[in-house]
Amino acid sequence: MHRQLTILFCVLLSSLTLSAQEKPTAKPAAKPASHAAAPGASAAGLPSEDTVNSFLHDMFAYDPDVSWKVLEIKPSVARGLSEVDVIVTGPQGPRSIKFYVSADGAHAISGEISPFGPHPFAAAQAELRKKMTGPSQGPPSAPVMVVEFSDLQCPHCKQAQPTIDKLMSESKNARLVFQSFPIPTHDWAQKAAEYADCIGRTNNDAFWKFIHSVYDAQKDITAANADEKLNGLTDAAGAKSADIAVCAAKPETAGRVERSLELGRSLDVTGTPTLFINGRKIDNVGGISYDVLKGLVDFAEKEAK
Repeated sequence: MHRQLTILFCVLLSSLTLSAQEKPTAKPAAKPASHAAAPGASAAGLPSEDTVNSFLHDMFAYDPDVSWKVLEIKPSVARGLSEVDVIVTGPQGPRSIKFYVSADGAHAISGEISPFGPHPFAAAQAELRKKMTGPSQGPPSAPVMVVEFSDLQCPHCKQAQPTIDKLMSESKNARLVFQSFPIPTHDWAQKAAEYADCIGRTNNDAFWKFIHSVYDAQKDITAANADEKLNGLTDAAGAKSADIAVCAAKPETAGRVERSLELGRSLDVTGTPTLFINGRKIDNVGGISYDVLKGLVDFAEKEAK
């Protein structure tokens, strides 16, 4: 499904590509019945939603099985560009797409905005050090900090976890920090994140056992049985499920998970799993070989000395 939508949008919008990750999705809207050809702009100088819908209509409306919903139109971190976030839904399900619009409103620009400068990853690294709050493993003073934004219901996160585990076991001078990033349309991901938050605050060893066991049990967990399953996995990990369930239900726990989401969004995390290696964003973990990931960690350690 991911590859099909990638190819579709690449053909239709030049070189736009999509990474093979879980993306936040929303209920797709019905296809617009009509579209306006004339360009328009909002009061903030951004392309109007009508203009974006008109653009998407001309892109996709030839296929009656494709629909879309405009999620957000906002200024990009790159001055002079507008960022447009859209859900495009085809026969295989919804997919998140992001593109940029030039200041004159005449061009859609594909790809990802990257930080630039003599130390392009320093700002993200500083933001993470300031605001990350998740459980960690590895030396606290390690020269390499790997931050993982993950969703316990995300199959791509499950697939990537053995690679991340191997990376950390072979990188003795690296510290791993886990930040929850539950995808809105995953129907038990938020609850799992709240359980994980409470376990991590009370028992660090139990936390890592818990998240691995949740990945292993993904196919057996549903929204209907999530409490029962998560309680059992909590006890098996070495924490007290009765206490953790009470903690998970508290508003302040949901608030901590939301702040983790906000941190990810501030760093342009749009899907899971996403890694930051000393601030360098890796948002296609499953599409990168282990040797490349290890090379990035080794390079970060070398540069930190």
